[in-house]
This record gives sequence, structure tokens and C-alpha cells, in this order.
Amino acid sequence: MTERRIVPVILSGGSGTRLWPVSRESFPKQLWPLVSDRTMMQETALRAASAEFAPPIVVCNQEHRFLIAEQLREAGIVDARIVLEPVGRNSAPAIAAAAFLVAEEDPDAVLWMMAADASITDNVALQKALHAAATAARAGHIVTFGMKPTAPEVGYGYIEMGHPLPGADGVFTVARFLEKPDAATAERLVSDGRHLWNSGMFVFTARTLLEELERHAPEVLPPVRQSVADRASDLDFIRLGVDAFKSCPSISIDYAVAERTNRAAVVPADLGWSDVGSWGALWELGTKDANGNVALGDVILEGAENCYVRSDGMLAAVVGLTDAVIVVTEDAVLAMHRGQSQDVKKIVERLKAAGRSEAVAHNRSYRPWGYYESLIQGDRFQVKRIVVSPGRQLSLQSHFHRAEHWVVVNGTARVTRDAEIVILRENESIYLPLGCVHRLENPGKIPLSLIEVQSGAYLGEDDIVRYEDTYGRA
Repeated sequence: MTERRIVPVILSGGSGTRLWPVSRESFPKQLWPLVSDRTMMQETALRAASAEFAPPIVVCNQEHRFLIAEQLREAGIVDARIVLEPVGRNSAPAIAAAAFLVAEEDPDAVLWMMAADASITDNVALQKALHAAATAARAGHIVTFGMKPTAPEVGYGYIEMGHPLPGADGVFTVARFLEKPDAATAERLVSDGRHLWNSGMFVFTARTLLEELERHAPEVLPPVRQSVADRASDLDFIRLGVDAFKSCPSISIDYAVAERTNRAAVVPADLGWSDVGSWGALWELGTKDANGNVALGDVILEGAENCYVRSDGMLAAVVGLTDAVIVVTEDAVLAMHRGQSQDVKKIVERLKAAGRSEAVAHNRSYRPWGYYESLIQGDRFQVKRIVVSPGRQLSLQSHFHRAEHWVVVNGTARVTRDAEIVILRENESIYLPLGCVHRLENPGKIPLSLIEVQSGAYLGEDDIVRYEDTYGRA
């Protein structure tokens, strides 16, 4: 690069509904290991983990903040700035907030904006393309990466290349952006050699982006500027001002700037890129057996061909199917023809309309201290499994409507119960009567696992009165 390091900006706001039932709002696809042993978030962050790059900025939903922070730490990235959006307002306000933060230190710094949930297999080609893009960005351009199409894909937008950009080898002007086409149009676009898939990655300086937002979408800047000015630090996070950000219009960076600016440029590249936007895409990326099947988890195949089968829970046996997708989780099963991968979102829409919790949440709920999952629920009782990470603790709390009984099955628990503190080890238990003030801690070096039996007239998660909380929750 040059004397200035590029600032990676990772946007983590999507819910990935086309990868339901694995990806849901409570735990979207970027937080899952879908194409490797690392999560999509970790893979994305590690592409920019070298001396050429500044510490990343991650803009995310505040509900995912602890999960993202933990995943970054697991990947060895300890200096990231995690910016919390009070509400989702699409990509333009999110990237504008990052640009304002960077501009406070260096308005001419180059930002590399990318989604947290894409796959890239050729990092050498990526770095070469990024060098070209950064050169054009420092000359005042809004640069995107155009992926050389390998098929007439109808799930992507397209970019038509213009003429070569003077002074920037390998970079072209943008003639136009095209929306997702129908099949016939996609065939034509792929065959003419002038059109590229729109990857959604952009490179620009903070100054250039803010100037172009002022010119083409001026309604975005005042509320974002104010929300950055009103920001507060919360543990390892930057909380944007709530009221100002809520007043910002919801608009993508494509509509706000890229499709309107006369400073748009594109770098054609072949990076082995995929937006991992469907189960069909994961079949294409996966390691296949001799019959073209991708099988993950506890799976048995007999006479199946070109199938994608994933089980995160019970045994999945598939016999005699071709071009099928079977996905099994603890609380849902998806079965479909692989060619209809884009239609999964219709199922999610129907589940939401019916008020089904499976549309947005998993049975396992993650918290900054660990997670819990419901095992049995009946009339006036519920059984849960609770896992607390080493050194973590729940809030000091009480309940109006339920009593609890805890049985330790693994690890050591330190329990506060009103005025007493009790140490529990494996096979030991404690009763927490209705209304008592209590806290659960894991003082050990291994995860604490316990079974919680709740009993009472109301067992909702909102029956919690918090008195102290390490994680700043109300």
C-alpha cells in the first residue's frame, strides 16, 4: 500500500433469511461457520488482518455485540472498534457513521467497506484488486469490485464496465448499475463480456464518501453526524446516539451514492467470490462426494445425487433424492429442490405472519455470559440447560412469578442467594424461592453447565428485575 493503512469497515446487519433455518435474526449467517471452521465474520475480518490494514470497524446490531466481540477475540483480533446501531437503517447510514469516525482522525484515510457474510477463496487476487481500488480511491473515486460472472445468476445485481480509468491500472469507469435481472437478461449480460456481478464491496476515502452523500443523499448526513457526536462508550463498544440515528432514512449505499455519482469506478476481479446467499450457493462451495453430495453433520446418504444435506441435531437419512436440500436443526427441518433456494424467504415470511418464533429465533439463546436452551416446557413449569463461560456471571436479579431449582452437571457454580454465597459442584443443587435476589457465576476454568427447573404462573424471559449487571443491560 502507501503510507496510510486501509481501514476495513465490516457491515453486519443482515439476517440471511434465505439460509433459514440455520440463519435467523437472533443468530444470522455471518455468525455461523458455513464455508470453513471459522465463522463468516471471522473469515471476513481475517482478510484484513495484516500490517497493511488499520484495526477494523464493525457496524452491527446491538443484540449481536457480545457474540461478535467474542468471535473477533477468538480469531485473534483484539483491537476492533465495534459500532452499535440503535436500529437498522441499511448500509448508507452505517457506512456514513464509520466515515465520520475515521474522518475525525484522518479524512483522507481509505475505507474498505464489505459485508460480513461473503466468501472469497483467492486472497492473493483480492489483495491485488484492493491495491488497484485504493489507488483509484485516493484519486477521489468511489470504487467497487465487479466479479467476473461464471453463470447467468439472477440473484445478483450487475455492473456494466465503461472505459479504463486513467492513472489506475485495472480500474474502469462504471457505465451503469443494473438490478437483479430475469433469466433471459442474465444470459445476455454474461455473454457480452462487459458486465460483472456487483459484489457490494466498496473502497473510498472518508472525505469522498461524505462529499458524495452530501451531494446525492443530503438527508442522511445530519442525523448520522449527530448520532456520532452523541455517541457513548460502553465496555468495548461505541453506541451511536439513539434519537438522531432513528430519524435517519433507511437507504443503501448503492441507491444513495453508487448509482448516482459520476465518480464511480469498478475493478474487475476473479476472487472466487460468493455472497453465500442461498443453500444452493453453499452446495456449490462445499466439498462433494463421488455423487456430487455435500453432507455435514450426522448424515447418511443412499442413492442420493447432487444434494446438500446438513444436520445440526438428529440423524438425517436421505434415500434416492436428486438435487435436494435437506437442513435439520433442533427445532425445524427444511426440505426443498436445490433450484428453488431463493424461495426460502417465502417460508420465513409465512412463519412471521403466523407469529411463529422459529422465523427469527433459535431454541438456543446466546447471552454475553454463555447461552441457554429450553428442553421441556409444560403447564407452569419449564426445564432449561444453562451454560456459563469461564469467568462470566449472570446479572444480580429476582423474579416476580417463578421459583427456580438449579442442578450442576458440569463445572463449578458460585451462587448468590439473598445474603448467602454457596459453592456448588457436579451433582449438587440449590433452590431459589420466588422473589429471592440471586446471581449465578462460573469461577472455574471450564464451562459451567446446569439444569434449571422453573415453576410458576409466568415463565417469560421478561420476568427479570436486574439490580447489577456486568454487561450494562437494563
